[in-house]
Amino acid sequence: MGTVISSVIALCMFIAGELQEHRIQESMSDCLKRKRLAERDINVNIQYMCGTVDAELEKNIDGSISIKRIIKPK
Repeated sequence: MGTVISSVIALCMFIAGELQEHRIQESMSDCLKRKRLAERDINVNIQYMCGTVDAELEKNIDGSISIKRIIKPK
């Protein structure tokens, strides 16, 4: 697959204000649903955000695609 840059919807997790994890979501509504589920076990140092981002994508060994790094939020 090589390096692919694409706009995707991502659910991002911030711990103490620093981006720790990001996952591609199918749609904004799906992202918001997963955000609500994650926030049920809220920790004051953890914040979740949904948004469209330009990201460098990579193909995993199982064929799925994940975000390698976020280039910039939109």
